[in-house]
Amino acid sequence: MSLNRREFLRLLGLAGAAGMLPRTVLGAMKGPSDPYEIPKFGNVCLMHITDTHAQLNPVYFREPNVNIGIGDAFGKAPHLVGEALLKHFGIEAGGMDAHAYSYLNFEEAARQYGRVGGFAHLATLVKRLRAERGDGNSLLLDGGDTWQGSGTALWTRGMDMVGACNRLGVDIMTGHWEFTYLEEEVLKNIEAFSGEFVAQNVKVREEALFEGVPVFDEDTGHAFKPYTLRNVGGAKVAVIGQAFPYTPIANPQRFIPNWTFGIRDEALQSLVNQVRETEKPDLVVVISHNGMDVDLKMASIVTGVDVVLGGHTHDGMPAPTIVKNASGQTLVCNAGSNGKFLGVLDLDVRDGRVRDFRYRLAPIFSNLIEPDAEMAAYIAEVRAPYKDKLEEKLAVADTVLYRRGNFNGTFDQLICDALRAVNDAQISLSPGFRWGTTVLPGDAITMDNVLDQTCITYPETYAREMTGEEIKLILEDVCDNLFNNDPYYQQGGDMVRLGGLDYVCDPAAEMGQRIQAMQLDDGTPIEASKKYKVAGWATVGSQSPGEPIWETVATYLRDQKTVSLKKINTPKLKNVEGNPGIADYSA
Repeated sequence: MSLNRREFLRLLGLAGAAGMLPRTVLGAMKGPSDPYEIPKFGNVCLMHITDTHAQLNPVYFREPNVNIGIGDAFGKAPHLVGEALLKHFGIEAGGMDAHAYSYLNFEEAARQYGRVGGFAHLATLVKRLRAERGDGNSLLLDGGDTWQGSGTALWTRGMDMVGACNRLGVDIMTGHWEFTYLEEEVLKNIEAFSGEFVAQNVKVREEALFEGVPVFDEDTGHAFKPYTLRNVGGAKVAVIGQAFPYTPIANPQRFIPNWTFGIRDEALQSLVNQVRETEKPDLVVVISHNGMDVDLKMASIVTGVDVVLGGHTHDGMPAPTIVKNASGQTLVCNAGSNGKFLGVLDLDVRDGRVRDFRYRLAPIFSNLIEPDAEMAAYIAEVRAPYKDKLEEKLAVADTVLYRRGNFNGTFDQLICDALRAVNDAQISLSPGFRWGTTVLPGDAITMDNVLDQTCITYPETYAREMTGEEIKLILEDVCDNLFNNDPYYQQGGDMVRLGGLDYVCDPAAEMGQRIQAMQLDDGTPIEASKKYKVAGWATVGSQSPGEPIWETVATYLRDQKTVSLKKINTPKLKNVEGNPGIADYSA
């Protein structure tokens, strides 16, 4: 059953909106019938988007049912899913906010509440909040992963998103997938961006400096401006950029050979100290693309930062985590992905420090917000040249097709099945990307949907022989990136997706011992020395020889007509009993 706008507003008036801070802080509170009534508080408003992944139009997006935390992360945000997440944050089950923040009852709730996100709807809310806060009292910050994730972003080399962000009024941003374009393209896009691009942890290689590669500061080697100062609500605000530290490992270094990356928390501490001493800011903010676990550790080590607005791991957290450190505390926020949320942090900043704050992570329900006319016209304009290709109906879904969770999602399985079928392979591998939108059962799977899941600048496929030992090494390496006890050794993605291969995974085991009992779909054990035909895509080291992955998936879907997943290659898990980061899991 679907609701029209009036019926939906009546429902909201009856149900209200659940409180957003943890039960231990505020208790179970009800909100206003207008979910976008976010009262003005204090004198500084920081609005935050991140990981929109080029989704200009509203989408469906299912939150994970598996986000396992181990070691010190066990049972803590962001490693909470489903009912455990709702309980922690004091959110009523069955309502609009429960749908926004969890996977629970996804299909029925998605049909009831409609699509989320969309830059035209986001623009309407941003304009409203800016008007309510008053001129000069707000900043809009973008945590990156903005220029990648759609067909139009790829074909315009990210420029469609630069135009959208300019119209949205983004003041400051940092990056990650932005760096999967060529260096000259990145610089061109930054030049066209009306706001500022900041990144304290990206340097130009020394040898490249001698060759005259563009640099923001030759003395420090910073490739980009490390921080900026703004006057907001009468307060001096310093905003420091922290780009994704593992970019040359997680993505091809060949696109950006002259830049180096890293967490560089010591350099960040030195910069914070310098800014505090020389600029005398009232508020220090880090706009980060570290991933939430890395941000939490960094906030415990680096002092003098008031707020971290984080991204990369796509965790839509309804409240900040307050992290204690040697000189005080830092608020760590994370605003989800795909344009689904707008983080709104209102602060009372007086006498050089934060006195108090209010936070709301506002879900963008497109049924409840009138689209901004200027942004809607722009989106239609940039998509027009590609409209016919994007809207091609390839097949029909017979189940919810999604990507998000530590192991195979259903859309991931579809990609793996396509790789095996088209390449006549025994096993398929697909990266553990967290971006990608959702398709409901009975809906057409369009080329737009396929590109949402696959559209990168290194999409080429391959089919080659690998030994069982080589396959296990790959799985162990990725698993360590996901479950290493030290967040600084995590890269923030999910486990590599598999087709045709089952295994047992022990997230709590040591490196090299997490992957066990590997076998083919028919139960045949994988032998270390035996060779298997493996198909995959998105090689980081060098370009693969095959066609783009979206062509492989499109070929498969046109042949299938209706997508029926016969099996999902999720691993059997060990030592995860009672972990609140896993629910409704079967293997």
